[in-house]
Amino acid sequence: MSPEPQAAGITTTASADESALPGALPEALRTELTAFRRDLHMHPELGHQEFRTTAAVKARLESAGLQPRVLDTGTGLVCDIGGPVGAGDALALRADIDALPIPDTKSVPYRSTVADRAHACGHDVHTTVVLGAGLLLAELAEQGLLPRPVRLLFQPAEEVLPGGATDAIDCGVLDGVGRIIAVHCDPRVDAGRIGLRQGPITAACDRLEVALSGAGGHTARPHLTTDMVTAAAQLAVDVPALLSRRVDPRSGLSLTWGRISSGHACNVIPQRAELSGTLRCLDLPGWRDAPDLVHAAVDEVATLYGAKPEVNYVRGVPPVVNEPGPTQLLHDAMVARRGPYAVENTEQSLGGEDFSWYLEHVPGAMARLGVRTPGERSRHDLHQGDFDADENAIAVGVELFTAAALLDAGRW
Repeated sequence: MSPEPQAAGITTTASADESALPGALPEALRTELTAFRRDLHMHPELGHQEFRTTAAVKARLESAGLQPRVLDTGTGLVCDIGGPVGAGDALALRADIDALPIPDTKSVPYRSTVADRAHACGHDVHTTVVLGAGLLLAELAEQGLLPRPVRLLFQPAEEVLPGGATDAIDCGVLDGVGRIIAVHCDPRVDAGRIGLRQGPITAACDRLEVALSGAGGHTARPHLTTDMVTAAAQLAVDVPALLSRRVDPRSGLSLTWGRISSGHACNVIPQRAELSGTLRCLDLPGWRDAPDLVHAAVDEVATLYGAKPEVNYVRGVPPVVNEPGPTQLLHDAMVARRGPYAVENTEQSLGGEDFSWYLEHVPGAMARLGVRTPGERSRHDLHQGDFDADENAIAVGVELFTAAALLDAGRW
């Protein structure tokens, strides 16, 4: 078997002797973490409403003798391990804790008990992984095996643009942090493996809302009205087409509509139409230019049909750009735990992630955590009601983070 191709800038290393690196996950804790994840999965909470989730994580950390601090926003928390965080020397492990406003359609014992709420993006797994890593690292710190402090960060509201990361940063979660790492569930990668990429690994993501208004009337006399449905339909088609010719194609700018609404009767031309969608972009230059370009394109198309446009362009998140050092750290940690074949290249996704806001302040990297059961043909995609994760991924994430913390400390 030939080795996986390595992303540019990532050095292939031989597998370390796993027995020389402490922090393997005990079976009892593994069982506990699986139950913890299932409890979170059954009780999903939306962004800024994660009170039960915050309380559950806080209680478990306190039972281990740690001192977590709830963020000033009321949900989410931080917890330092291995002593006080000093002048930029701590490694932060970040998890997002919120769920999505969609129904859980799976037939499993731990199906969501909350109507139209589901952990369909794997944040329950992320939370459990960081919790488990924290519990193991606390034990290692007591044994004097963690010479450099680690900060656990459980962040609320990742799914709410522009993301709860900005609020967390305002609460001081990066004070004393020198590097930050994270994982995100990936149903395209087998459990037991991670995907890595140096450089951009996600896209920028913004939200766009457009309202059109004009004179309505009878469908028998469209010439006396602003034909609102036609105007909305043309705007839905023409604005993305115009943008594709006004931005460098290498920026990968993509406007996709998720909702279009107008009218209530088949024989009435309405006075109003609404469209909303997301705009995604692979690089920062294109993302910075996007608002002005969108406003101009919407104005041009709306004017052709005599409609008055109102544009609400909501800035979301920039791309997550993995820095070389933290990316190499994740690579080396996974090789130490599972060997070189447990790391694979991953492509840049058009999905957005507010982890990018942390990287505006400190170096960091995100890995894709494999959650597909090996050999499974079907793929339960993110943000779908039937999404689920192979729970073996929890142990992989925990051991990845503990190894990263130990290697970052320079003891191994």
